[in-house]
Amino acid sequence: MDNSAALKAILESPEFVPHIVENRLIQAQEGLYVPFPPGLDPRIAGNLRKRGIEKIYTHQAEVWEAAYAGKHVVVVTPTASGKTLCYNLPSLEALLEDEKARCLYLFPTKALSQDQQSELNEIVGGDLNLRVATYDGDTPDSLRISARDTGRIIISNPDMLHAGILPNHPRWIKFFSSLKYVVIDEAHAYRGVLGSHVANVIRRLKRIAAFYGSRPQFILCSATIANPKELAEALTGEEVELVDNNGAPRGEKRVVLYNPPLVDAVQGIRRSVVGESRRWMLALLKGGIKTILFAHSRIRTEVAASYVNEDLENIFTDNRRIRVEAYRGGLLPNERREIEKGLRDGGIQGVVSTNALELGIDIGGLDASVVAGFPGSFNSFWQQSGRAGRRGGTSVSVFVASSAPLDQFIMEDPDWFFRKAAEEGRIDPDNPYILTDHVKCACFELPFDDDDEDGNPGKNVRSPDMHGMSSMPGMPRPFGERAAEVLSFLEEEGIVRHTANRWHWADRSFPAEGISLRSATVDNVVIVDATKGRNTVIGEMDRPSAKELIFPNAVYIHRGRQYLVESLDIANRKCIVREADVNYFTDGLVKTDIKVLSEDEQFEFGMRRESPSALPEHAAATGTLGDVLVRSQVAKFKKIRFHTHENIGYGDIDLPEEEMQTRSLILCFGPETGGGAALASMDENAAGAALSGAGTLIKHIAPVYLLCDSRDLGLAERVRDPHFGVPALYIYDKYPGGTGLSEALSGKIESLFRSAREALFRCPCKTGCPSCVGPGGNKAAATVFLRALAGKSRE
Repeated sequence: MDNSAALKAILESPEFVPHIVENRLIQAQEGLYVPFPPGLDPRIAGNLRKRGIEKIYTHQAEVWEAAYAGKHVVVVTPTASGKTLCYNLPSLEALLEDEKARCLYLFPTKALSQDQQSELNEIVGGDLNLRVATYDGDTPDSLRISARDTGRIIISNPDMLHAGILPNHPRWIKFFSSLKYVVIDEAHAYRGVLGSHVANVIRRLKRIAAFYGSRPQFILCSATIANPKELAEALTGEEVELVDNNGAPRGEKRVVLYNPPLVDAVQGIRRSVVGESRRWMLALLKGGIKTILFAHSRIRTEVAASYVNEDLENIFTDNRRIRVEAYRGGLLPNERREIEKGLRDGGIQGVVSTNALELGIDIGGLDASVVAGFPGSFNSFWQQSGRAGRRGGTSVSVFVASSAPLDQFIMEDPDWFFRKAAEEGRIDPDNPYILTDHVKCACFELPFDDDDEDGNPGKNVRSPDMHGMSSMPGMPRPFGERAAEVLSFLEEEGIVRHTANRWHWADRSFPAEGISLRSATVDNVVIVDATKGRNTVIGEMDRPSAKELIFPNAVYIHRGRQYLVESLDIANRKCIVREADVNYFTDGLVKTDIKVLSEDEQFEFGMRRESPSALPEHAAATGTLGDVLVRSQVAKFKKIRFHTHENIGYGDIDLPEEEMQTRSLILCFGPETGGGAALASMDENAAGAALSGAGTLIKHIAPVYLLCDSRDLGLAERVRDPHFGVPALYIYDKYPGGTGLSEALSGKIESLFRSAREALFRCPCKTGCPSCVGPGGNKAAATVFLRALAGKSRE
């Protein structure tokens, strides 16, 4: 039985068919081709022909033309559409035309960097004689000097550019003085906190390049999002040309929406999304179909991989055991590469991954992807879905719904899911916390000037002035006018000093070393296996996650092995674990407290009118945008039995609380508002349940309107808020200083109210369930409340 027959049998199996909500066929698409560009060096064309490439896609040609014309460009096409060649062609051409030219390739992960070097080496081999070098945290010191001095293309990531290259720019004079192209791959990944940091790293890069006399062009690649041009321009600070007409062929794909069966129709409880995803993966692997399962969290990933391997223990295909691995953040570099290689050469037939494999790492030909619960954005879903069928042919992507409100909303309206436009990518480079960090780094790298008249010596260009402005004609202001305010603040703190019309670094610290691009804190906790005196590092984790996942007595799962946490030393960033064999895993319970620090803007939402000509009667709710202090603490954990997922006990955790100042949109429901009047008509318990139910729906549906994960937003509800004295919902950014999510949400609240109301109406449960108002919720009370906020639904 070949794969297509096996796939057909699985999709028609009575085990799955009753609960398949939608089985939609996305037709194959023919490719659109054009000849190689006339100006392309014959040596590049010859090397491509050796690889079987006789012509290029139309979108690749468009990028070539834009780059050849000196424009910055962003290309937006689906997964596996040949975006790599979009930037390789102009880059290689520039390097062959000018023997001094250099290019910088930035990828969001080290794994993707390694993968792209392998592909690039195939193109530059032979008569091109161009040195390609990877420069990241895994590069040995012995290779770094040669990479710096002789590398024509440097492959790196924003983290290394931020902490390893820019602060040491005098060692990179040859590179920066001849920098022709900067390639930013997977640009859609740079959103929220990470994107805001990366935009500032690019500001610093442009500033140093200008100091050494170069002004590089930017080529960006992105998956489909609603605002790729806007995001690319925010990242680079440049006007960017958009190329989004995909010329690549597309294989036939089936997208299956699967809703796990109900086990309690009254309470709306369904079978576990992990268990059902595991059943799909097992069926596909047994049918000889290479499969990737996206599980979205470290715990889910390890637990699901363990389950699948247990089920496959005595099952063989082609006289060999089916091997499945877990792939997630925190793995050691050699472990990552071992898994990637195994997937490419067939030694590994299945992988359970967090979103770490969502990006374009080459893991060979996969025929199926299973997405366990909505991944937070439609962009992520289609990226994950696109990991199957990357080599053509028929593929399948199965979306297994969880009980989350958004998942069930999709199951109730599949057409909405397929017609839903991609989300926007939002960043805030001027976030005060992030901007201050990078102005520090920039001042450490080069002094700032007060005005254009007095610049640092360079190659016919002046160094940036106090506002980040260079006297090179047309040079943008990388840091904008807010740099002056930040520098004055830093002077008061004694971090910089102002003398002779320049701002100089005055601190003894190395600023980039203390700033992480990836999370709110730079502190990573090292996980050490002390079993039988091994004392071997087996992984690492950021500090806030460590408090929630590897607290004392927690179960830590690493590539199928169980460990019990013996101690967690936050001060010294070290966690000691020992191998164990237990029948449960653990989950930390976080309690949160919020204090309002400032009230910056006020809003009124959902104004009601008796008729179009009448004056507004009252608002449905009022809103305040401001700063808040969020204090969180992991005080208890629960033990969850493997397979049944029943709660078998609790434990106490004694760890210090985390404090974070951030931005919040606070929805208030005073007696003068429609929402407040609805809550006032209920008893206290019902009002609390209504507020909690609406908050649950809002938190899980908000990612539809913002390109973020639901975990990027925090939510707290208070029946009587101590600050405002009325019922309130706090929706806040879960990063210091905020990332613009609360501000963006303030303009979408009324649409969000309507979507929450519709999701509640569509839910088939009678009294409330995990798919609408949350477990133990009050559907009737939440319905009354949401009607007051958004009007009646289409009942």
